[in-house]
Amino acid sequence: MARTRAQIARKHSTGAAVAPEPPRPDRTRPNGSLVVIAAAVASLFLFWYFHLLTLGQMTQLSGGLAMPDMMIGGYDAGYVERLRGAMDDDARGQLSYLHRTAGTLFPLIFAFAWLLLIQLNAGRRRLRWALWAPVILFVVVDLWENVAIDAVLAEATPDAAAVALSSTLTVLRWVLLALSLAAGAASVFLPRRLRTAVGRDAGAGTRSR
Repeated sequence: MARTRAQIARKHSTGAAVAPEPPRPDRTRPNGSLVVIAAAVASLFLFWYFHLLTLGQMTQLSGGLAMPDMMIGGYDAGYVERLRGAMDDDARGQLSYLHRTAGTLFPLIFAFAWLLLIQLNAGRRRLRWALWAPVILFVVVDLWENVAIDAVLAEATPDAAAVALSSTLTVLRWVLLALSLAAGAASVFLPRRLRTAVGRDAGAGTRSR
């Protein structure tokens, strides 16, 4: 009785070691990298648009006084009072509108890009959360600062405590932005043995065999 090719192949392959299936390429990382690049470019554009373009142009409506958002070293109630006196209702409304649009989109898109960047490069859970922390805090502080600045500029007589809170948030916001940038750089440039859990996972896999 004639044998089929499949039967002959099974006969000759009996007892032979089966070649392991080659690992499939991981497409998650390349796709994630493209998303990070796109989000980083968008956040860079929003940073330029909000901080350098629109807030810079707002000085034309404030007699040359810088907006509180750009006061990296903070400000006091006297400065807020002078700024409020130099800006009319339309100018303050325009600043509030900027806070609700570009001033909200920038921290959210920046945080998305940086959290994903850290996720892709930091394999150790504790390291990942340590690097995520300043990014998450930056978003909270930035959005809070927008509301605080609008509130103090809306008051006829700025409250000293409210101005102190707003100024603190502004300084903290810039500090956290710098720390967030450093965290993203650390997730990329730290030695691989420090930011990945390959050795620990390999050891666990060996013990489970």
